[in-house]
Amino acid sequence: MATRPCLQNSEINNFQQRRYVIGKKIGQGTHATVHLAKFFDGNSSRTIKLACKIFDKENAPKDILRCFPRELEILTKLDNPHIIHVHKILQRGPKFFIFMRYAENGDLLDFIQQTGPVPEKLSKLWFHQMISGLHYLHKLNIAHRDLKCENILLTNKFHIKLADFGFARYCVNAEGRRILSQTYCGSAAYAAPEIVANIPYNPKLADVWSLGVILFIMLNGIMPFNDKHLHKLLKDQWNKKWAFQPKIRHLISAAAKNLVKKILEPDITLRYTVDRIMSHEWVCMKTEKCCLNSEENSAPVVHHEVITKVNYK
Repeated sequence: MATRPCLQNSEINNFQQRRYVIGKKIGQGTHATVHLAKFFDGNSSRTIKLACKIFDKENAPKDILRCFPRELEILTKLDNPHIIHVHKILQRGPKFFIFMRYAENGDLLDFIQQTGPVPEKLSKLWFHQMISGLHYLHKLNIAHRDLKCENILLTNKFHIKLADFGFARYCVNAEGRRILSQTYCGSAAYAAPEIVANIPYNPKLADVWSLGVILFIMLNGIMPFNDKHLHKLLKDQWNKKWAFQPKIRHLISAAAKNLVKKILEPDITLRYTVDRIMSHEWVCMKTEKCCLNSEENSAPVVHHEVITKVNYK
């Protein structure tokens, strides 16, 4: 059952002075909780509905604490239509309150569990928005490293927002040289074979693999690989042992199947990069691109907040 946050009176008063109100809990992660929140905009006299991620440093393990400052830094740099927008970051003692845009229609996993496979036309639209957001990240030399259906959010108009940058990191060092990742990040079912095999990996290509898993799930309604046994998972990944369900295989275009094949490629020298994906025939059809870049367009299915600097006070 959703509960109200355990906030001290001083915290409540401080947020009210800043015109923020934190409401009931709507999500629970390993090291943070997510609550509904509101912001009263004095300039427009309107109330903005937000989500608030509450992270308590006192209860977080050391490895998460090492990553958290990087997450905050990355969040304050991002400004893209298909990445969740941060409204404000505040700190009260050991607690950090990250106010961000509220996704009214939940996440992609819930959507698929409720409706089944996503029709190809809509899958194409959503995938284009995902790859546009990921392309933006990779251009900044930032890798997400935890792409999965639960971290793909849907707005009130059913537009895509990439979210949860707890495992995000830079892909180059201070000298601008590419660096490999060695940390096992994310969920095994979405992890690239090089991560499962526990070898240093290119985080951008690992992101691509995860996005390929998401595309497969949208089109197919189920996971491409079973993650209950990692040894078998890795073997299936290397042997490309995945297949579309027979009952829907004939409904999926050859171009979509080809793109999935190019992304779920265990050989990193052959796996498509984001740039190659964006130029693939299934993604770049002109008839699908005209309404992808603006939240002002009508909803693609049935039927910008400004990022502020981190405030540590």
